[in-house]
Amino acid sequence: MTSPTTELSPDRITMYGAAWCGDCRRSKALLDRRGVDYEYIDLEKVVDAAARAQAISGRTNIPVIVFPDGTHVTEPTDAELGAKLDEAGAA
Repeated sequence: MTSPTTELSPDRITMYGAAWCGDCRRSKALLDRRGVDYEYIDLEKVVDAAARAQAISGRTNIPVIVFPDGTHVTEPTDAELGAKLDEAGAA
């Protein structure tokens, strides 16, 4: 379900995260369990990804998950992310 792309796709969810981040692993697992089609941007592999994530959220916390409507969640709980996915009609 994930892709190594570094460009935002206007019709897909985009998640900025890192393998060492427990919250990122948890959110990624939830997206995978629900079969959500999303872009995953690894902050350790994409040079300017951390700066882009911070510009979106205004914070240094991750994950930053951006929805097609331009809204985002930062470091969400599973309940928060699940509710946002339901609201967005994602899987």
